[in-house]
Amino acid sequence: MTAPFPDSTRPEVAPPTGTSTVAIDLGDRRYDILIGPALFDAPATWSGLPRASSALIVTNEVVAPLYLERLKKQLTSHYARIDEVVLPDGEQHKSRESLDVVIDHLLARAADRKTVLFALGGGVIGDLTGFAAAIYMRGVPFVQVPTTLLAQVDSSVGGKTAINHPRGKNMVGAFYQPVRVVADLDTLDTLPDRELSAGLAEIIKYGPIADAAFLDWIEEHLDALLARDKSALAYAVKRSCEIKAWVVGQDEREAGLRAILNFGHTFGHAIETGLGYGAWLHGEGVGCGMVLASELSHRLGLVPVDFVERMTRLIERAGLPVKAPPMIIERWLDLMRVDKKNEGGEIRFVVIEGLGKAGMRGASDELVAEVIAAHTVPAAR
Repeated sequence: MTAPFPDSTRPEVAPPTGTSTVAIDLGDRRYDILIGPALFDAPATWSGLPRASSALIVTNEVVAPLYLERLKKQLTSHYARIDEVVLPDGEQHKSRESLDVVIDHLLARAADRKTVLFALGGGVIGDLTGFAAAIYMRGVPFVQVPTTLLAQVDSSVGGKTAINHPRGKNMVGAFYQPVRVVADLDTLDTLPDRELSAGLAEIIKYGPIADAAFLDWIEEHLDALLARDKSALAYAVKRSCEIKAWVVGQDEREAGLRAILNFGHTFGHAIETGLGYGAWLHGEGVGCGMVLASELSHRLGLVPVDFVERMTRLIERAGLPVKAPPMIIERWLDLMRVDKKNEGGEIRFVVIEGLGKAGMRGASDELVAEVIAAHTVPAAR
């Protein structure tokens, strides 16, 4: 069976000057991540995409006023018809209802199998649009246009697409790769400070799991990242994408190695689901989750307590929470049992086995409870 978008038919892309390109190489398929400023308005950014008579841009109410018309302007020379779906903003809208809105629109407009979807927004839009592309007519091409730091360094890269379920985050989805990722660093100029910090969580995780020198670099340049220095952001996004591209190239469907990219996520997803989607941003859950996962790594005898203190300081400097919200331990455990990494009912965690090296370990409920208790905000009396 031929791959949907084989590399042999992929036109070469000449990215705009000053752009970094990171390739995701999956053997029979390959696509590029374009990283740099001023990508939106450069015609070369959009050249070589799959040909079709129509395109659909999926975005949200916050991003649409900023970038929708600019994207449509660039696509008018490529597609005879460009439609749009503008969804409400927020994690709570990464839902079956929003997915139905996109699918209903495609059907109402008689979109065919060549229709190209463009995900214009953050991780919610990217995940939802990618899932819609995966299931509409059993797969249509889509392009990721991430406008948040978190999406640029993580969720837009690697082909994980999903919607949330009331019982668990990202539990309904598919592995489905985009044909291109366009990470325009200028979109980060309009990003709220809280969203910037949330994106830093996903950058920080790459250090302890894969590159100790990158962790050193993040500590040294964190102030520049918080100040949105373009050169610092360019390097952070590029290095993050390089690490993720290498991991995904080894393990596209998370059979083993790719699970390390979920450092902090088992705890973080439980926080997001337990509080209700949208109360904490995804990156805030991951930031706090990394503190808990570092503590677990220490209590398993894998890293010294100095590592826990180092990660806590860095995450707090990034403007992220380091204390978990109060939640009864039974609720924590129930939520973490609904995790895609678990096997045979055992909760499994990504732990740090040494600086720059991660692995998967199980842990007893009692140990997990101790870890959570050590890093939880006291309940109000």
